[in-house]
Amino acid sequence: MNRILLFFIVLFLTSSLLFALGSKEKSEPKVQVTGVVRLVGTSLFPELVIAGSDTAWHVAADEIDKLIEMQHRTVTLEAEETVTEIRFANGTSAGKRRELRNIRIISVHDL
Repeated sequence: MNRILLFFIVLFLTSSLLFALGSKEKSEPKVQVTGVVRLVGTSLFPELVIAGSDTAWHVAADEIDKLIEMQHRTVTLEAEETVTEIRFANGTSAGKRRELRNIRIISVHDL
């Protein structure tokens, strides 16, 4: 009986340790984006958006400083893209939000 109890305790501890370690993060795919830099939101919650011809990319909050001075200009940049599915409260799809991180600016053009 004690061996069975000891076995389950070791099994529980081992499984909880494996979950605590987690798994390796997958690196986000690099994309090249061209579009106009636009500032959207309110003064409390400003957000930069790169508006392309058919897609809009949101700039991550920690990357805003790189692009804040380039508003109303067309930029080409390379970044890691994260795509998140947005849903309404009833579960139906509200579209996709594309966010850019680790931005590297390639070129800047005036309108």
